[in-house]
Amino acid sequence: MTKPKIRDMRGFLASSIGVTCAAALALPLTPPALAATARPVSAAEAATTVRPAPRAGTPATTPADRRAAGPYAAGSTQSLPLEPLTRDRATPPAPAAEQGLTRRAVRHFSLVGVVWDDPDAELHGCVQVRTRAAGTGTWSGWQDVETHNADHAADPDTPERASGRVRGATAPLWVGDSDGVEIRVRSESDGTATDSAGHTAGARHPHAAPPLPSGLRLELVDPGEDEDPSRGAVADGPRLGVLNAEASAFTDAAAVNADLAPLDATEIAALNRTETEQESLALEAGEPTGQQRRAKPYIGPRPGIVTRRGWGADEGLRQSGFRYTKKVKAAFVHHTASGNNYRCSQVPSLIRSIYRYHVRSMGWRDVGYNFLIDKCGKIYEGRAGGVARPVLGAHTLGFNSNSMGIAVLGSYGATKPSKAAVKAVARLTAWKLGLYRVNPKGKTSLKSAGSNLHPKGRKVRLNVISGHRDGFITECPGRKLYGKLGSARSKAARYQGR
Repeated sequence: MTKPKIRDMRGFLASSIGVTCAAALALPLTPPALAATARPVSAAEAATTVRPAPRAGTPATTPADRRAAGPYAAGSTQSLPLEPLTRDRATPPAPAAEQGLTRRAVRHFSLVGVVWDDPDAELHGCVQVRTRAAGTGTWSGWQDVETHNADHAADPDTPERASGRVRGATAPLWVGDSDGVEIRVRSESDGTATDSAGHTAGARHPHAAPPLPSGLRLELVDPGEDEDPSRGAVADGPRLGVLNAEASAFTDAAAVNADLAPLDATEIAALNRTETEQESLALEAGEPTGQQRRAKPYIGPRPGIVTRRGWGADEGLRQSGFRYTKKVKAAFVHHTASGNNYRCSQVPSLIRSIYRYHVRSMGWRDVGYNFLIDKCGKIYEGRAGGVARPVLGAHTLGFNSNSMGIAVLGSYGATKPSKAAVKAVARLTAWKLGLYRVNPKGKTSLKSAGSNLHPKGRKVRLNVISGHRDGFITECPGRKLYGKLGSARSKAARYQGR
């Protein structure tokens, strides 16, 4: 595929998603009578919501779910199967399959997403939700959920991908504390264009819209409370066993950062340049040669990094152990496509929600990204294994080996990333790439494990700091954030003293 074709496809993806969702907004999938009765649902009414049975092949409970049943909730997930939607008779028949759920009360949640059975199946169409704010009873307008999420995944032929637990999924959407939801999913042919009223304006291809993936479920994620990590020292016998297992997982996750911070640290402190240079020599993989010992390393000062303990990771939720690649030659920048309607004080809850969505809903071993950055410029540890180590992530399908994934929290197709977030990308890459003697303004070669842009086995020349779209045909990290990567490269190089 030539570059012009790639650019055309990217533009088509962006335009088709926007047109399809805008058209779907005009379609009254909720009967007018129900739409006119928006009201708060009583606490007693909401309390009758029952959690559906777990999917086949998944455990009925986990340590996290058992803890959620106690007085201090550590998070939970409601998984609701979607149903065919009945349209208003006055509305013309829909040209494509539609599933969803009518407006209803549910237990509290803050993040939504849709999953389906086959991780290789794509959802061609539009997913929209509206939610009711807890406490006020106010319903939001329809919000689009990003459907193209297959490009954020473990590489083919890896144990994580072949586990049998992985599902297809949309990107998650942060909606804040909510207790009511309505959703509609509409299939659309990639070749079908619709006008603002939702009528077909023309078709590039004569075939009908593809069927929706099987097993569509709405996932409603509650991040749980921010709690004191030291709580829970006293418990009964069965509970004590669960706590011991969780404590062991917590210790493992903290121990891999022991060279950088105490085990109970909620943040790895920033260092100045001299301290960072000394640390980099101590952390360097293998024995440095005499020349390397004498040479001044090009490395940026280590930034402050909030640990997994700092954002409240439930270490009993992820799979045990860690997976590593050989080195870090490149950094792929992403956006989470989870929306920009969050406060920086809510970020620990947002990350816990994404973590739970990646693990419980999508079937991954841990959160997919190695690092996350909020719009205030704060950096967070992502996948467990050690912030200075080459942890194998699940962020850029085909290019997870010898790379790291950095996700800026938010959606940056039409919204500019904050200066603080771009600066944080530069600071983080200047330090982490510097540990592996990599120039952030340089080029590198990675071997593709297989993507829709680069076939398996191809050696691909990339910028050391690349956007997700450089390895996969996708809109990620959004046009506005992608346009700031040149600035991030230059800043990172300056931080390294180049």
